[in-house]
Amino acid sequence: MKLRTRMTVAFCIILFVPIAMAVIGYYALMYMMPYLNVTIDMDFYKKLAEMPGVEEAVKSVVVAVIFILISTAAILIVWTYGSVVKRLDKLNKAVENIREGNLDFRIEVSGKDEISDLSRNIESMRKRLQVNAEEKINTENEQRMLISNIAHDLKTPITAIKGYSEGILDGVADSPEKQEKYIRTIYNKANEMNTLINELTLYTNIDTNRIPYNFNKLNVRNYFDDCVEELELDLSNQNIMLSYFNHVGEDVLMIADPEQLGRVINNIVGNAVKYMKKGEPSFISVRVRDVGDFVQIEIEDNGKGIPAKDLPYIFDRFYRADSSRNSATGGSGIGLSIVKKIMEDHGGKIWATSKEDRGTVMYLVLRKYQEVKDEQSIDN
Repeated sequence: MKLRTRMTVAFCIILFVPIAMAVIGYYALMYMMPYLNVTIDMDFYKKLAEMPGVEEAVKSVVVAVIFILISTAAILIVWTYGSVVKRLDKLNKAVENIREGNLDFRIEVSGKDEISDLSRNIESMRKRLQVNAEEKINTENEQRMLISNIAHDLKTPITAIKGYSEGILDGVADSPEKQEKYIRTIYNKANEMNTLINELTLYTNIDTNRIPYNFNKLNVRNYFDDCVEELELDLSNQNIMLSYFNHVGEDVLMIADPEQLGRVINNIVGNAVKYMKKGEPSFISVRVRDVGDFVQIEIEDNGKGIPAKDLPYIFDRFYRADSSRNSATGGSGIGLSIVKKIMEDHGGKIWATSKEDRGTVMYLVLRKYQEVKDEQSIDN
């Protein structure tokens, strides 16, 4: 039986039971009178009944009592229905919507009673489910976009590897110089594929917070000297001029993962190379500065630059300032988001400034390592 039906029956009982009891009691008393040793002056009752207005007065009292009972029951029914049943109906509809997966609504809550507390809890659950559903949709969209980007960008090197391999097999590379060129191209395209696969693996690790860090105490000057030395060889083969300035003292240290920090530098430089202006002299400048308790690394290029409207979003996943999809500007779209994640995990920061057709400067900031002296040694 529904609560509405139960309450209606209960109030009907409240209404009719007193009336029924009064009637039963009256007839029971009349029935029992002959058997009781009670002398009743019947003439008195007859005279009372014959008095003018008595009968109407009795009827009026009975009607008034019945009216009061009915009114009280009706008020209780309306009050309880409005304060309980209607609110329960709303909660029931809300739960049905949640069950059907419709979370785009809101439960209005007011009051401090038990039903209000239940409404607040259901609304809190709805909000949490809505957030989780939106996150799930966003994650699925990101995964689809990542797979689409990776699949698209793998086609170019695979096509090149297949074409140059067929050229070697068909004898098109009929000289040692051509064979070396074909093999080097195949090697470079394989490296591009390896980079894309590594980004996909690292992206998966980022989502599960399982990036394999191996933090060590590094000498800042030595680390960046070695890092730039590796970059110089690669950039010189691409006819890109590299300048390097290290203004940090020889004894300055930092705590970092050399492999992941190297990934940051290579990713930024690789991104700069992608967006160099064709047919113009290209350069990249790496500067390492001492800024108090921090080390600041600046990587500047003279490439195409980033439009002002795109600059705030370049570290977001899958955001591409250049929407064109070609072999020159391809990529998974997660490179700079990986860079930002690694820098944050190092306790550092990254940001960029840029001007269209003039170039971009990436700024990386890392905290220096400082020895914590023992208090006893200070006192001595």
